[in-house]
Amino acid sequence: MAQLKNGTKSPIQPAQRVASSTMDVWSIINAAAATTPNQPVVNMGQGFFGYNPPQFLIDAAKSAVERLDCNQYAPPKGRPRLREAISNAYSPFWGRKLCPETEITVTTGANEGFLSCCMAFLQEGDEVLLLEPFFDQYISNIEMAGAKVVSVPLQPPKSGMTKTHSAGEWTLDIAAFRDAVTPRTRMLVLNTPHNPLGKIFTPKELKLIADVCVQNNILIISDEVYDRLFYVPFTRIATLSPEVEKITLTLSSAGKNFYATGWRVGWVMGPAELVQYVTKAHARICYCSPSPLQEAFAIGKFDTWILSRSSK
Repeated sequence: MAQLKNGTKSPIQPAQRVASSTMDVWSIINAAAATTPNQPVVNMGQGFFGYNPPQFLIDAAKSAVERLDCNQYAPPKGRPRLREAISNAYSPFWGRKLCPETEITVTTGANEGFLSCCMAFLQEGDEVLLLEPFFDQYISNIEMAGAKVVSVPLQPPKSGMTKTHSAGEWTLDIAAFRDAVTPRTRMLVLNTPHNPLGKIFTPKELKLIADVCVQNNILIISDEVYDRLFYVPFTRIATLSPEVEKITLTLSSAGKNFYATGWRVGWVMGPAELVQYVTKAHARICYCSPSPLQEAFAIGKFDTWILSRSSK
C-alpha cells in the first residue's frame, strides 16, 4: 500500500514510474538553503531570472489575452504566427528557410518538448546517453518513457581543485563516449550551452560526437535553451552537415530568451519526418502550449528581437 503523510496507507498503488522516482534536485537545494541562512546555497540547476521580461512583451501579452482567438485552444503544433517568427529567427543559422508548417512545433516549455521527444522515440529498454553533469529533469523524462540513463562524465581540468578554469576546459573523453554505445542506445541528449557548467562545445567536439551518432543511428536531442546567453562562438550541431541534421532535434525556449520562464513556451525544430512524431506526443500530453502567450511572443516581434541580440 502507498504510505500517506498521516501514517495511514492508501489501497491505491502508484505506478512504478513515479513511485520509484527520487526527490528532485530543486527540492534538495531548497531544503538545504532553508537550513543554512548564514551560508547561502546557490541553485545552479534551474535557469530562472530575477527580473521581468521586456515591457514590449508584457504589453503584447496584455493585448493577446483580450483577443477571442487567443483565449481558445491553439493548434497542437503551435500558433501559425509564432511558428513563422521562429522560422524567421532561426533560418539564418541553418542557411535555409525552416518550414514553419513541418519543421517546427511549439511546446509547453522546452522541458515538455523534451518529454515529447522521449515519448515519441523511446521504448522500454532503450538507452539514452547523458553527458554528466546534466540537468536533473532529463532523468525523469527518460525514465517516464521506459528508457535507461547511461552517463558519460565530462572530464574536469586536472588542476581544477587548485586553479580557476573556464567551463570550456571541461572535455569529453570521446573513447569513453564510443564505449558507452550499445545496440540499445537510442538517443543522445546534448546540452550546449551547458547547464550547469556553462560549457559551449566546440565545432571539433561536436563533429566527434556527431560522427558517433551518425555511425550508430543515434537520435541527437540538442538542448539549446541557453542559445542567447554566451560569450564565445556557438555552433549548433544540426548545422554541421545534412547527415547530422537528419538525426537531430533541437530544443529552445522563449522563456529563456525573454526572461519569462513561467510563461511555458518552447519549441522543437528538426526534420519534418521526426517533428511529426514529437507533435503527436505533445498533443497527447497537453494538446497545446498556452495560446495567448504564444501570440504574445509572436506579436512582440520575437524574430526581430532574436536577430538583434548579440552575445552579451
